[in-house]
Amino acid sequence: MHKNRAAWLALVLFTAGTTLAQVVTPAEIKEPELRSLQQQYMDDLKVVGQDILANKFDYAFYLSRKLDLDETQQQRAEQRSIRFDRYNGETVLAITGNYYAAYPADKINPDQRARSTFLNVVMPILKAAVPRFQSNRHIEGYAVEISHHILGKVMGVSMERPENLMVFLPQSAAIRLLAGKDENTQQAALLKGQVFLNAEPVTIWLNGQGPQLAASAPPAEASADAPTGPAQVGVEVVRGGSSDGPQLAATPAATGFSKPKDVPPSPARDTSPQAVTSLQASHEELLGRIAKELDSQAHLVTYAAPKFIVFRQGIYLEFSINTNLPESASGSRYKLAAMAFDEHIAHLARPTLAYFKDETQFDGISFSTTVHLTGKAGTSEAVEFFFPFAALRCYAGYDCTGQQLLDAGTVLINGERVALDLQLAEGGANR
Repeated sequence: MHKNRAAWLALVLFTAGTTLAQVVTPAEIKEPELRSLQQQYMDDLKVVGQDILANKFDYAFYLSRKLDLDETQQQRAEQRSIRFDRYNGETVLAITGNYYAAYPADKINPDQRARSTFLNVVMPILKAAVPRFQSNRHIEGYAVEISHHILGKVMGVSMERPENLMVFLPQSAAIRLLAGKDENTQQAALLKGQVFLNAEPVTIWLNGQGPQLAASAPPAEASADAPTGPAQVGVEVVRGGSSDGPQLAATPAATGFSKPKDVPPSPARDTSPQAVTSLQASHEELLGRIAKELDSQAHLVTYAAPKFIVFRQGIYLEFSINTNLPESASGSRYKLAAMAFDEHIAHLARPTLAYFKDETQFDGISFSTTVHLTGKAGTSEAVEFFFPFAALRCYAGYDCTGQQLLDAGTVLINGERVALDLQLAEGGANR
């Protein structure tokens, strides 16, 4: 009996020590307000750490103050990472960690890697953290940063290196994401946050039907010696391995493969000229009807009928139109593009999508417009808006704002891609 009691006590002490090891101590936090919050909610933070560790991740996962460590280093490194912090001036619950899955760079593109790590790691972390702090008036959001690995080649030598995913969700969006009963509601919530992969903004599509499934070109970060075949959907993720040194330059320890459960098998889009021609022929009658019915509000260019084009390895239905703005709208090209969207393009999204509610044969709709100012002959800007179907459906269902639709799509002004912020642009600021 005495031995059982001693064993039980040892287990309790071990568990308490393990849980505490996941939470940053208040003394380590310099800002007084954050330090006070850390002290006040220490018990809740410990439970969050305990709930995170209770998950069975596909590959080894460690909470960690430092990212980009190999697994051998990580096992000896500081693992306290749950803390209150600041993000863009807001008070957030911040959690960082290292996830030892390794994605082949030649087979899984950046957006797919971000989506996989988000679903397999970030979502379980949010499910552990948000319910405990969703009613806390001090917490304005959640910032989760996870390092995973990618595999590639440098001068013919296999290399493994880290890549960092950072997700920020405002409190309301995080609550809506977890409470959402359908995919559109969850997607709309996710679009209210910010996602970065190695500090570059990316968009995560929960259903896997966003732009990343059309991005068949080799990832930009793959080396010249890496295979240059098209990316495949439903490819395999290598089990994350460790190297003995800090450079992550060793061949993974495990040679087995396993399919990530969140990437559904699906063929890459056929963007060959033959496929585009066939698609055009099969839709010819419908496109003629659309042009006739929408012309009064779309102001279609008479000599350029709606047609299918290839953009970023996807297929989009392009409408060539004219947008006329009052002379008072004059300003930078960013302002003209923003006004064109608000006054014209946004009003075309829903009626156009109504013809293609369940379309799967192509990837989205493009509005290619020439923006004219009334009374200013010779003043015009060419602006192209590319919107994937998932974003259009989100917008059409009033689950996404116009800004979120723009952020999920691609905007070109005179052939150059731009980031278009409606509020800044219409206020006169350039981006």
